[in-house]
Amino acid sequence: MEMNTDKELFKLAIYGGAKVRTKPWPGRGLLGEEERAAVNALFDEAIATGNAFGYNGPEEEAYCLEFAEYMGGGYADAVNSGTTAVYTALRAVNPEPFTEVIVSPITDPGGMMPIVMCNCIPIIADTAPGSYNTGPEQIAELISPLTGAIIVAHIGGEPVDMKGVMALAHKHGIPVIEDCAQAHGATLNGEKVGTFGDIAAFSTMFGKHHCTGGQGGVVYTQNGHLYQRSRWCSDRGKPFGLPAGSTNCIGALNFNLNDLSAAIGRVQLKKLPDIIKRRQYVAAAIRQGVEKLKLITAPDILPGAESSYWFMRLEFNSEVSSCNKETYCKALQEEGIPIAASYRHLPHTMEWFAKRQVFGSSGHPWTSPHYTGDVDRAFTCPNAVAVTDKQFNLFVHEGWGDEEIADTLKALNKVEEILAF
Repeated sequence: MEMNTDKELFKLAIYGGAKVRTKPWPGRGLLGEEERAAVNALFDEAIATGNAFGYNGPEEEAYCLEFAEYMGGGYADAVNSGTTAVYTALRAVNPEPFTEVIVSPITDPGGMMPIVMCNCIPIIADTAPGSYNTGPEQIAELISPLTGAIIVAHIGGEPVDMKGVMALAHKHGIPVIEDCAQAHGATLNGEKVGTFGDIAAFSTMFGKHHCTGGQGGVVYTQNGHLYQRSRWCSDRGKPFGLPAGSTNCIGALNFNLNDLSAAIGRVQLKKLPDIIKRRQYVAAAIRQGVEKLKLITAPDILPGAESSYWFMRLEFNSEVSSCNKETYCKALQEEGIPIAASYRHLPHTMEWFAKRQVFGSSGHPWTSPHYTGDVDRAFTCPNAVAVTDKQFNLFVHEGWGDEEIADTLKALNKVEEILAF
């Protein structure tokens, strides 16, 4: 690596200089007295009555109704994780075994593993150029007579081009699942993500925009039949919505949430709009502050889209730098700025996928004689590789104030002054 020798490198913290940010970053303050009061009320009632709280009770029912109301209507089924939300949503649309499910390349492993657990084959659509999200053009290349469903993830809070995706899906009669784990409250032309597809999956674990405690998830849909199937698939096939006397109607597992978690979630839903507004304020200030910089840019998002910023993407411009992205990001980290140098979250490059380690040593479902596609098909995803090579993530959140914004911009400017050509 060739460095500029005419710069005062020693001013950078990475080379021994003083850090821009020395004080701890503020926590999110996600949970407060309101959540404590809601939980204590449940315990008080349980102690007073001698009856333990459970699941599918009044708190969980209320949370689901309030979540659906937040989404603008429809139905919500609370489950115990974002991964099981994706699994339940996929089970609800009911693709035939050994068909193919097209899925985004940059996602949590839990956004892809449910496919093989349903005995289907993941087919990996590349991202749109310069984006962490896939798009209709990339999906279109992979549609075949074997395609049974499409799962699109809104990564980092940024909406996918759902108008294009849904036009494509409707043309071919393919159901679409939106993975909204990282995108609570994000909108596209004023409509919330999760309302475009046939059904959607949300994660409500503690790190997301709003939570139901340590873990949780929600399956959301505007389709009454899919909601009924979701309830079957998330609770051992109990005959929800069927005539009295019906028995468990499908084979499934128990993925229920519980009233304790739902009580937390109800309070959190009330906070969610302000959480999103604050994240958008912080990101807008950072975006405005980097406009004059050469070393980085804040990539554009889709026209009409509003991100809810689970994190903020920034792009490194190596052509005007005296160092590579790795060193640049390390310099920012040493200045005290919370970033991740790469977001190479490509589950299909991981050991479980490469070695087909799902069901014993069988290689199932890929190796089943019932699968008529290409067992050895490779997915190079050049756009996803290129974007994660160039871009990095800044971890903004609603707990940031003007001081945190100022320190971040000060560090970006400091590193720029010394490392840019």
